[in-house]
Amino acid sequence: MAHFFLSETLGTLGDPAVGAMVSVTGAEAKHAVTVSRVRPGETLLLGDGAGLMLDVTVLTAAPAELTVRVDGVRRSSPAAPRIVLVQALAKGDRDELAVQAATELGIDGVVPWAASRSVARWEGVKIAKGQARWAAIVREASKQSIRPWLPEVSPLTTTKQLAALAATTRMLLLEPTAFARLTTITAPTDDRDIVLVVGPEGGIAPSELDILENAGASRVRLGDTVLRTSTAGPAAVAILNATLGRW
Repeated sequence: MAHFFLSETLGTLGDPAVGAMVSVTGAEAKHAVTVSRVRPGETLLLGDGAGLMLDVTVLTAAPAELTVRVDGVRRSSPAAPRIVLVQALAKGDRDELAVQAATELGIDGVVPWAASRSVARWEGVKIAKGQARWAAIVREASKQSIRPWLPEVSPLTTTKQLAALAATTRMLLLEPTAFARLTTITAPTDDRDIVLVVGPEGGIAPSELDILENAGASRVRLGDTVLRTSTAGPAAVAILNATLGRW
């Protein structure tokens, strides 16, 4: 697999011309040289996380700066409709596993949700630290899967805020007791975001289901079994990838 590195500062350069020299500095350059052991003469992929992808050849490799020559330029448009994962906070690393796998599978946005049944809680300084941790997971998973667009991790969200989101999106609540199966959902005819809501270990509370349904959300199930909070979201993303023709 080709090495893929992200440098958000690429976006300030526009679309570099073939033959141009580009520098990567900071933590990404250090990681490329000291961890991935990138050396002059190697070919890499370099992206800005906003659709720009460069095929490059390494000219110089030092921990402080990686200099490359642009051999090819590609730009990808953002997905439409977007798939957004609302992942309830969960104990251990189950929520983080869900975020990592969903990113690799092509999620376009991630929303951490403080559900009423969430055992884990982000409070005080943990709110910013938790969001930063999820953003780091998303970034590394995007690099591993060579994604041109870096999903955005939203701030911690309440059920009331989710209800407001349901009014402008196509919100699907993953609920094992739902009558409709996700596999029967047809591709949308508009570009509204598709928002998948995954509850914590104990599931989405009945009161929360009522609030979100009254705001316009719909209940769907994946099958006849109950999946963990760490696997339900990624499984649903895979189904939607097929429904939307991404796969």
